[in-house]
Amino acid sequence: MHPPTRIDPLRVDVEAPPPPEGEPVAEIVLRAGDMLYLPRGWWHAVNATEGRSLHLTCGLTPTTGADLLTWLTDQLRASATVRANLPTHAPRKAQLAHLAALLKEFTAGLHEGVIEEFLAARGTMDPGRPTPSLPYVDGIPAETDLLVRLTASGAWYEVDDEGRLVMGAGGQHWTLAATALTVIKSLTEGRSLSLGELAVASQLSVGQIASLATELVTADVAAVSHRR
Repeated sequence: MHPPTRIDPLRVDVEAPPPPEGEPVAEIVLRAGDMLYLPRGWWHAVNATEGRSLHLTCGLTPTTGADLLTWLTDQLRASATVRANLPTHAPRKAQLAHLAALLKEFTAGLHEGVIEEFLAARGTMDPGRPTPSLPYVDGIPAETDLLVRLTASGAWYEVDDEGRLVMGAGGQHWTLAATALTVIKSLTEGRSLSLGELAVASQLSVGQIASLATELVTADVAAVSHRR
């Protein structure tokens, strides 16, 4: 193991970190069942000591200021000032005025609660890990014992001013009848329930629950399975 040669390197960066020099700071022998955590930016080289070796590497993607600023830039597209053409052929005074207007928009976007807003939005955009619902490729059948669960993290719901139920998951949105509130609430809590249980709790038919499950499965934010 070698220490970092660049502070907080990124997968997509402006320059590559220089390779480490000198002797390693540590040499560790891992045995079956061991796990080694390497902080961000640390170098490591792996060699098998006895015959062949199989190991699994899992990378963790941190949330950085660059991610926040990229997200904020997309949010600022709602501003007419941000969407306007740059005054590339205007006099310098006009360019500076436009730059000041952009700075005002950007500074306003970096308000005290922007990190919380960003993290909440980032969670709802995560599609999760797609899970096949085989053999149901043409729709979910109305079987009472068939289990359904959400596979996308950060799913949310709310009831709007008109009494409609709005649900978001995996970067997508649905507007549903308020009668589906019990179903959506149970699913967003991470519960895995059968179509029959959801039908009883919501007083909807199993067929209606199956239709809703089909919508969510088709959008790759839910999966169905049988009890094991």
